[in-house]
Formats: sequence, structure tokens, C-alpha cells
Amino acid sequence: MRLQTDNDMVGKRWRSRALTDDEFDALSAASPEGGFQQTAAMRRMVEQEGAAQTELVGLVDADDKPIAGAMVAYTQGRFGLEGSIWLGPLCDAHNEHLLTAMTMALHVAAHKRGAISVSCWPDDVYLRRTSDGEPDGEPDDLLVGNYEKLGWHHAGFDRGYGSIVNRWVYVKDLSGFKSADDLLKSYSKNTRRNVKIARNSAVHVRRLDRDELGVFHHICELSSVKQHFQNRDLAYFEGVWDAFGDRAEFMVAEIHLDEYLAGWQDKYAKFAREADRLEAALPESKYPDDVRKKLDTARRNVESAEHRIADAKERIERDGHVVPAAAGLFMWHERELVYFSSGSDERYAKFYAPTAIQHEMMSRCLERGLHRYNFYGISGVFDDPDDPGRGVLEFKQGFNGYVEELPGEFTLPVDRIRYGLKAAAAAVLHH
Repeated sequence: MRLQTDNDMVGKRWRSRALTDDEFDALSAASPEGGFQQTAAMRRMVEQEGAAQTELVGLVDADDKPIAGAMVAYTQGRFGLEGSIWLGPLCDAHNEHLLTAMTMALHVAAHKRGAISVSCWPDDVYLRRTSDGEPDGEPDDLLVGNYEKLGWHHAGFDRGYGSIVNRWVYVKDLSGFKSADDLLKSYSKNTRRNVKIARNSAVHVRRLDRDELGVFHHICELSSVKQHFQNRDLAYFEGVWDAFGDRAEFMVAEIHLDEYLAGWQDKYAKFAREADRLEAALPESKYPDDVRKKLDTARRNVESAEHRIADAKERIERDGHVVPAAAGLFMWHERELVYFSSGSDERYAKFYAPTAIQHEMMSRCLERGLHRYNFYGISGVFDDPDDPGRGVLEFKQGFNGYVEELPGEFTLPVDRIRYGLKAAAAAVLHH
């Protein structure tokens, strides 16, 4: 561990101090590791929930300019306070001296609070992978080694969804696309088709207001029941809205069933006219076989339209004229847009509302000049068709992005006695 040996050098180059909200947000916006979880808005949300105490620990240079930092959330564990840095710190882990100074600052801050430890989940790429999970480059073992040399304990490389922070994320690079149509062409064949089906099925995407968050919560509840996970309560989403403001967008994809019905009624009339025309032309046709084939197709189209019309009327009677079919929470940051949370109504799966939301939000990124779209978590399992996360993976793969494998969790002991007791207790539980 190098905290002591580098102390003189660190003191000359940088010093640590608490950062203001504005300073921290400016640092996050400019940092290659920046993200919505390392912002003052995230700090406000955690504080207003009352679930944790927070601190903005920073490093400043000789001009008092912040050059690294972290939002630390302290929660009460069985053996005492434990610090957490979600998708941080904002620090170049390849700069050993800077990482040393950041580690020292975090250690000192946590020690003053009487914390047992500080855990972090750096938002650095350990290994970039293809959409199918194949390595696309070399693993960043230097980053892991730099943390470990400073006394951080690495939790290892696991698969599955993280209980606190996802280690596997799916990303699409939007640079090079000039329009939504260009973007659409980059998707897989099925996903392109699904975007068009949604567009032709009267699916409209809009932002929800705060007093409509119950709609968002309800849709997420539908998915949580189906996929067997615990949905967050409504108060959590209200807290996100209040803390992040315009940087959190709760989007809904609604099906306007009146519009959908009218569309199929128009198609029915068109198909019926074509069937009548072909039927009238059949007796005098020189090529009756060809006409019969076209007539059969026209009649099938009429039957299909009749079925769609009956289905639409039934849905309107049961669910109303406008039905929220999918919803998503999107977090804006200067570096990326994150698809953070979502849900959908399986009864309307064939309208492809979730696909419509994704295409809409990526299109909005292009309008803002933002080139990184973060689909967020996947399980990291690519070779098991029965994996519970398979459906999520295949949905995201349809947009033709790539995978980032993050390094995962590191824990820095602060009170070694209590940290040892906690580790011993955890070992007993696992046995």
C-alpha cells in the first residue's frame, strides 16, 4: 500500500477539500468518468430520502481548481458506517499519483466519520466487448492493479445483475449518425421492423408530468410482477423527479386506439375495394390464375383487417381510447443518456412500444449532439439461452451497440478491526 510513501508528493501537488455542488457538477460534466450517479442531484436525492449521509470529497490543484472527486454516500451497516461511491470516483485511475491522492482523501474523510470502509464501482471500461460478448481489445489490468496496490480489495469479476451497480452495460455509439432515419438503418432487421410497426400502430411517445408518475409506477409494477423483481415505490420516483428536474425524463409510449382503429378501417375499405375489383375482373380475364391469386391475397387482407378492427374495438371498450403501453426513465448527463428504469404492458407487446421509446430517445440525443447512449445493465451472460436476462439482452442487441465490462467493486478498509469482523461474519454466512 502506497498511501504513506506518496504522502509528501501528494501534498505538494494537490490538496483535498469538500467541493460545492456547482464545483462537483462541473467536474462531473467534464470528466471521462462522469455520470448522473456522480452529481449533486444524486446527492440531493439520497439526502432527501434520508437513507444516507453524503459528502463531496475533492482534490484541487495549486489554483484551487477541482481535478478529481467523488460523491460518497454513507449508510449504516451492522458494524458501523460504510461509504459507497456509485460509478466513481471521478479520477483517472491510470494516473497512479492522482489515484493515490484520491484514495488518501477518501480514507481521511471516511476516518473522520468513523466509517468502517469505502466501496467504489469505477465507471471505467475494464474490457470492451462486441454486441455478442466477444472481447474487442485487451482487458485493463493496469487499472485493477493500481487500485489493489493502494489497498483496495477487488470483489472479482462476476456475471449477473449487480445488486448495487451493474458491472455489465450495453452501449450504442451515436457519433456518425446525422438523422433519426440514419439511426434506424443501423438497427437489426427485426428492430427496424418493430420501430415501423409502432409508428404505424398509433404509438406516440411523450414525457410524463410529475402528477402522472403513478402511470409510470403502474407500468413498472406490471413488469416487476412478470419478471419477479421488486419495483421501487412511487415516492422513490417522485424523489428522482424532485432532485434531478429536467435531467430526469419519465417517458411513456401510448397507443391511441381511436387512431389505430381508424387506420385499419381505412385499410379495410381499400382491401375490400381491391377484392371487389378483382372479383369483377375475373370472368373476363385472359389470365384467370393470376387474378385468382391476387383475389385470394385481397380477401386475406380483408379478413386480417376485420380481425384488427374487432380487436381494436374490444381493446377500446376494455382499456379506453389511449393506453400507456410502455414507460422508461432516462437520465441526462453531459457525457451520456442513460436508460435507467422501465416497464411495459405485455398485453400490448405486438405494438412494440418499448422499441418506439428507445428510438425516440436516441433521436433526441442526436438533436442535442450527444453521442453516447447507455442502455444500462445486462447480465453479462451471452451463451445461455435460458438465462433470465436473455430477453433484455436480445432487445438491446437489436439496436446494434456494444458491451462494456466494468471492473466492478473495490473496497478500501478504513477501520481494519471492524472491517475484519465484518469480513469474518460474511465468511461464516457463506459457509
